[in-house]
Amino acid sequence: MVNSTDKYHGVITIASANASTIERALAPDNLSNMTIASTDSALTITVSAPRLGTLINTVDDLLMNAKIACDLQ
Repeated sequence: MVNSTDKYHGVITIASANASTIERALAPDNLSNMTIASTDSALTITVSAPRLGTLINTVDDLLMNAKIACDLQ
């Protein structure tokens, strides 16, 4: 669950026919400050952090892992 008391929030949406596969690949990275959900055609990641640098690092890690998951399909 995303922490509503965190100062910084972001939402990433990745359009993909294999969104549920990417969601499963990212599941080990799912921290307490994020939620990951998929539909038939999109993956949505909501993330929050108390500091901007933390949010940037988290998003960077997620995007790199999502790219790897997409490339492996």
